[in-house]
Amino acid sequence: PEQTVVGYFDSVVDAGRAVEAVGASGIVPSALELIDRHCLEAVDDWKNMGLSADANAVLLGRTDAPGAAGEQEAATLVRCFTDGGATFAAASTDEEEAEALFMARRMTYPALERLGPLLTEDVCVPKAAVPEMLARIERTSAAHDVLIANIAHAGDGNLHPLILTPPGDDDARERAQLAFGEIIADALELGGTVTGEHGV
Repeated sequence: PEQTVVGYFDSVVDAGRAVEAVGASGIVPSALELIDRHCLEAVDDWKNMGLSADANAVLLGRTDAPGAAGEQEAATLVRCFTDGGATFAAASTDEEEAEALFMARRMTYPALERLGPLLTEDVCVPKAAVPEMLARIERTSAAHDVLIANIAHAGDGNLHPLILTPPGDDDARERAQLAFGEIIADALELGGTVTGEHGV
């Protein structure tokens, strides 16, 4: 059976460091998903799932290796999460809890869309650059005073920053566009690619 490892972090940058550690460990989890507090809160507001928001970022790792190999991969994920600075990291024995978090990851986009128009980009950076990229996204968010929620298929360095603009706020939309441009420039500068699969 697959095993899920959950890690809570004080910052997306710490979660990014854990992603970097997983990359360096040589294991390839079947899933490695990052969800920040903005996403969890948006899903909670919508679906009332009672997801805890006592962390600024959550990492979900999954291994489907059989038997002892799976145990070992799960233990490695816990260690990588802890090395990255997790405030809590454990293999989840509660499949329902694990499933709820993966469901939240899938529901993030529609949950945020309820709050206003979203600008989103798909940026892919080398795993070693994930912490720096997340740090830059945070700085861009602060510099332009826009809310940026982060979800990521972190296992392959694929980040989906979601920039939320309040409906009808033209000034915010302009700031969001500037932030958007900066995120793209940063991803390219860190050796990444921008797929633009979602357009604008």
